[in-house]
Amino acid sequence: MAGSAMGRVLRDRTAGRYLAGVVVSGFGTSAMWLTAGIWVKSLTGSDSLAALTVFAMWAPVLVGPALGAVADRLPDKPLLVRVNVAMAGLLTTLLLVDSAGRIWLVFVVLVLYGVGGVLVDAAEATLIARSVDTRLLGDLNGLRMSAGEGMKLLAPLAGAGLYARFGGGTVAVLDAATFALAALVFARLPVRERVRERAGFRPAKGARWGELAAGARQVRESPTLRPLVYAGSVTMLLAGLNGAATYAYVDDVLGRSPAYAGLLYAVQGAGSVVVGLLAGTLLRRLGERRFAAAGTALFAAAVAARALPYEAVGPVTAAAIGFGLPCVLITAMTAVQRETPDAVLGRTAATANSLMMAPNAVALALGAGLVAVLDTRVLLSLTGAAGLFAAAVLVLGGRGRRYGDRHAGARTGGGG
Repeated sequence: MAGSAMGRVLRDRTAGRYLAGVVVSGFGTSAMWLTAGIWVKSLTGSDSLAALTVFAMWAPVLVGPALGAVADRLPDKPLLVRVNVAMAGLLTTLLLVDSAGRIWLVFVVLVLYGVGGVLVDAAEATLIARSVDTRLLGDLNGLRMSAGEGMKLLAPLAGAGLYARFGGGTVAVLDAATFALAALVFARLPVRERVRERAGFRPAKGARWGELAAGARQVRESPTLRPLVYAGSVTMLLAGLNGAATYAYVDDVLGRSPAYAGLLYAVQGAGSVVVGLLAGTLLRRLGERRFAAAGTALFAAAVAARALPYEAVGPVTAAAIGFGLPCVLITAMTAVQRETPDAVLGRTAATANSLMMAPNAVALALGAGLVAVLDTRVLLSLTGAAGLFAAAVLVLGGRGRRYGDRHAGARTGGGG
């Protein structure tokens, strides 16, 4: 069944080309993500500024609903192409960065990079929801996760190598080239532009806030989306605490050098690649809530197990975290694509993404402070216990439905 569904996704021209574009642009993004911090650190010598590069890329998620409203006003395929072209041009400006005095340009580009990412995610959600059979959305989103995590295993090493040999400008040009290539791939997606429901797209004077809040209202009022998105928020909050404790875990619990964290992140990425390949099948067999809750429980149990001072626990828990953590994210975004009307899908996808990802950034900062005052084992144990509680609440809050049973005929493939 898994192979059959995956084969159907890959044989679909729209889904196949979309995944190709994701792989290409994901390679450049992953390479730039690591290189930006190294570049800033090398030019300024500041650890704080280097850390801010990650925040700069994440910051636009906080205004996701507003950017989603922009995406809802524009045709999704042209928006996808134009944002990728714009990012390709924007990245070439980093060739001007040759000293600490121009480091501000890196941060401007990274913030705009994040804006483009939110717009692209919203456009992709709309395009895929109306172009792929609803029963295959879980498989497609899982494959997208596998592709993204696979690039994270390879691209940062390539980016760091290029930076060491040729400098940051070369990595920026590489990233620009991947965006340009992705734009070409997306331009050839065999999809028809949707006919927009004009109601809601030209709000009356004074109704702007209602337009921006449409995505949040869709999440809040949907009995399907609300528990999944909220569970994703809690899980990502806990993931941030775990991430903040990673180096302390490596040092205090395992007694290894900081470089060992790189191995754990690689194993975690491999776990995420595996779950992405299995996500569609597991969604159909377990139902939405059970699949999401099982993933959260696995993630939480692995985090709690890190309180054990055994070196063998490290790689095992990293693989379990990588496998369990994406489950609720894949489930929530698949439900958003399936349950949301086209007219507000961009806003709803961006809002759901903001609600789930913003807590991670907050927890990274919070966790950095907690690591300084709490024993690492205590922090990990409490984080794991909170995750197990969240998983129990999710699974007991309602019966998990079989994925694809409802609206099985809605939004069937328009791009084959």
